[in-house]
Amino acid sequence: MDEDYGVRINATKSQIEEFKSSVLWNDICHELDFWVEGFNNEESSIVDKVINENLSTAATLTLMGDLDGRKKTVMYIKGILDVFLSMIEEKNNDTRHNETE
Repeated sequence: MDEDYGVRINATKSQIEEFKSSVLWNDICHELDFWVEGFNNEESSIVDKVINENLSTAATLTLMGDLDGRKKTVMYIKGILDVFLSMIEEKNNDTRHNETE
């Protein structure tokens, strides 16, 4: 299973669940939310500038795409613990399935 994803998870399910409910993870998520807010503000200022100055250059579109990519990356990071939990569960299901064959 690890080879399928190229990811090796060393933590246990209970360790991940404990970290997910920790103050530290909450602080990390709060900081990431602050980043998204900043990305949204930057995006809004670009949109305002485009509207007011009638700009629609490739550089502007590239920057908008970059900001969108940053926001998606932050959302992925915020969900990474759920991804790990799903991978552990899938591995456990595969192991149980293989034992019954």
